[in-house]
Amino acid sequence: MIRHLPTADPYLSGHGDPSYAVRHYDLDLAYTLEGNRLRGTATLSVEVLEETGRLVLDLAHLQADKVRVTGAGLKKWSQRHHRLVLQLDGEVASGAELTLTIAYGGQPQPVIDKHHGDAGWEELTDGVIVAAQPHGAPTWFPCNDRPDDKATYRIAVAAPAGYVVVSNGELVAHQRRASVESWDYRMDRPMATYLATVQIGRYTTTKHGPSVTTVAPADADLDGSFDQQAAMMAYFEDVFGTYPFEAYAAVITDDELEIPLESQSLSTFGRNFCSPDWSQVRLVAHEMAHQWFGNAVTLRRWQDIWLHEGFACYAEWLWSEESGGPRSCDGWARHHHERLEESDQDLLLADPGPELMFDDRLYKRGALTLHALRVAVGDDAFFDLLRGWVAEHAGGSVTTEDFLAFATERTGADVAGLLRPWLHETDLPPFPQA
Repeated sequence: MIRHLPTADPYLSGHGDPSYAVRHYDLDLAYTLEGNRLRGTATLSVEVLEETGRLVLDLAHLQADKVRVTGAGLKKWSQRHHRLVLQLDGEVASGAELTLTIAYGGQPQPVIDKHHGDAGWEELTDGVIVAAQPHGAPTWFPCNDRPDDKATYRIAVAAPAGYVVVSNGELVAHQRRASVESWDYRMDRPMATYLATVQIGRYTTTKHGPSVTTVAPADADLDGSFDQQAAMMAYFEDVFGTYPFEAYAAVITDDELEIPLESQSLSTFGRNFCSPDWSQVRLVAHEMAHQWFGNAVTLRRWQDIWLHEGFACYAEWLWSEESGGPRSCDGWARHHHERLEESDQDLLLADPGPELMFDDRLYKRGALTLHALRVAVGDDAFFDLLRGWVAEHAGGSVTTEDFLAFATERTGADVAGLLRPWLHETDLPPFPQA
């Protein structure tokens, strides 16, 4: 039976079940730093999408203790190879609504994939980071781990007193009882599983205006980097549209991290990113831009990752020009076009394959694709397109074809024809000229 379990997206083998969708996750978690122990109860509100007698969830390194299904009979359940398989008493019709309640626990640890490295729940020197893109969500809760299955969330975490817990959305309750503090977050906007996160550490909070905060070690130096976030937010709202969530937080771990990562309504950085150098500041802008492109508007399939990374990379170039950075937007475009000309021409932007989906060339070529569109249609039409794209699709899942169709309708230009060489051919097109 395990041998024939579903894969929802060919870029992420062994994850996701297309036969159902989760509409809401309710997670009650308790974590002990000493010994790295996690206990949880996950309640999933599920809608069946196609007739099935089996539901497959993703759960890695943690052991389910009890499973209950409301709305259908549960014949048996089993767990193996990071999958939790629920065999129902009989076939359940499309449209049926079920509730799955799963008690589980163990010592969480990242999952490792040959294409994507490690991701998920990870111990820090004194705390926890959850960096789940693209396959780490099952390391801390049972889920339908596919990017097109977006749900609302309640995430409640009990952790040792003195540690701050940060998660997605709005903090609606915080209590301390003896040696334990509990933190209760609600994310009422649809969210993909890989964007759900928990961050735990000895942190203090710095506000940068009404909706932007940095959560960091008390001695972290935010000057010249994270203190720019309020200005970034104001500018991105101008060019991309209203910020799509209630608030935004940047979490800075006491440990150094190789790369930062966005989650819905927050991003995570290591202490090494507290620097006014453009090489670090650009990534602060990059991760914030993902709130519009990646989090509010999310790819339906991983092959369209350029819709996230190309847009966020272009936001770096825009912020450089807006803030008086090292180059104008056009200057960055020319710089990276020259570098791509010297690189291997084997990347197909619209379908790069799992091996190249996070290749730096994809980020830069994706940004250049947007620059080509901007040059062709002009600034007014281009930024109107970006704002309309987010407004129309916020909370949803999209493909490259969706973007091309929307852009064509919005601008009146043949955007699919214009961008075909950038998206569907491996050779780098000439630098876009007006």
